[in-house]
Amino acid sequence: MQCNPFTSDTFTTIWSKHFNSAKLGIPFSFFENLLFIKHRFLNLYTNVGKTFTKGITYCITNPNPKELGSKVFLIYDVPAYFASVEPPRDPLKRIRVKQYPGYLIELKDYKDLNDYMNNAFNRKSRYKLRSYKRQLEANYNISYQMYYGDMSKTEYNLLFEQFRQLLVKRYDDKKISNNNLEAHEWSFYKEVVYPMILKKQASLYVIFDNEKPIGIMLNYLSMHAVHIAITVFDIDYRKSNVGTVNIMNLIQWSLENNFKIVDFSKGHYDYKQRWGSIKYDFEYHIVYNSNSVCSKSIAFFLQHWFKLKQYLRDKKVNELLHKFTFMFAGKAKAANT
Repeated sequence: MQCNPFTSDTFTTIWSKHFNSAKLGIPFSFFENLLFIKHRFLNLYTNVGKTFTKGITYCITNPNPKELGSKVFLIYDVPAYFASVEPPRDPLKRIRVKQYPGYLIELKDYKDLNDYMNNAFNRKSRYKLRSYKRQLEANYNISYQMYYGDMSKTEYNLLFEQFRQLLVKRYDDKKISNNNLEAHEWSFYKEVVYPMILKKQASLYVIFDNEKPIGIMLNYLSMHAVHIAITVFDIDYRKSNVGTVNIMNLIQWSLENNFKIVDFSKGHYDYKQRWGSIKYDFEYHIVYNSNSVCSKSIAFFLQHWFKLKQYLRDKKVNELLHKFTFMFAGKAKAANT
């Protein structure tokens, strides 16, 4: 991934401020463009950003035995379609553990949205999808805005608060928790997105009804790809298919601005499967020193731990957890009022 926004100075510095006591990540000579933080007890190093990124890519050069020692390196969320096919050089070994499905649209062969939809959907589906936009614009005073490269801080602060309110409203309706709305996570997003918008490393795509936002997408941008990070629509407009209109507009904007991929990122949702032309896997990569018993032991433990987590995820245990978290959070909120 060229110009990866998740290894940029802006992203890594602000993430470290919020989640690593403002201590900068540790570089290693044999990892290009990656910084790490050390586990409190183990000789384990995890990439800066952890699961907050939407895709980490990296290259490994010749390891320095003295620098390597018995260390283990855990790299979260490597998209399989970006993953390096070259194995690390001895004594480094790598374990790849599948975790989440991902979906993307490959746009390089299309000139505009109509061209893409003519290939991706049958005639009946195309008519239905296009009718959503016509009906939305007929029923409301709709406008569209992509915030990308320029935005006032006052406008940003107002829109980001409206973004949060829409997410709260949406997930209260679904009766599940959303970790993005936890105070420490939301404060990170609010601080990191604005400077990244100014540097064209992020964008906010918004549908307005008059001056009220009814659909918002937070995206990160690499050189050739738009990575959708968080998306929400106003549930009062549920019957107007705002989310579908947002996707169609984002595809058109991406084509007009020479992006080759729209990446829906990790996690399965029906709309991702419906729109995505390619399904892939997000992997966790565990890189270790095969000459060290300690390093191998930690690596193999991590491998089995993440396989267990994936098994539980396949059995929908995580969905039950989000529902219970929402329920207990609601009880705690009621008790404090």
